[in-house]
Amino acid sequence: MPNSSPIPLRLLQARTAKGISQKELGIRLGIEPGSASSRMTHYEKGRHSPDYQMLKRIGKELGVPVAYFFCESDVLAELICKIDKLSKKRQLELLRQLNASPSHVE
Repeated sequence: MPNSSPIPLRLLQARTAKGISQKELGIRLGIEPGSASSRMTHYEKGRHSPDYQMLKRIGKELGVPVAYFFCESDVLAELICKIDKLSKKRQLELLRQLNASPSHVE
């Protein structure tokens, strides 16, 4: 049965967007250099899943919020990244705007 978790794909996308290798990311996360690439490969292939604390560290290193890794939708993943970069004030303004808009189901 294939891994249905969005984490491997999101991890691969965020890492390649940052332009760093699996080994470099692993080393930046404090993983021993001899196993850094292998461990990140296991995460990206879905053989192993990083725990929440590791996902937070990965997100911080790659510049994405931890919620990004759980998005099944590419659009939602991109929205989360863009919203995360807004100031708290702008996030609250956006939330108020969305709450004031009529909901549409498509």
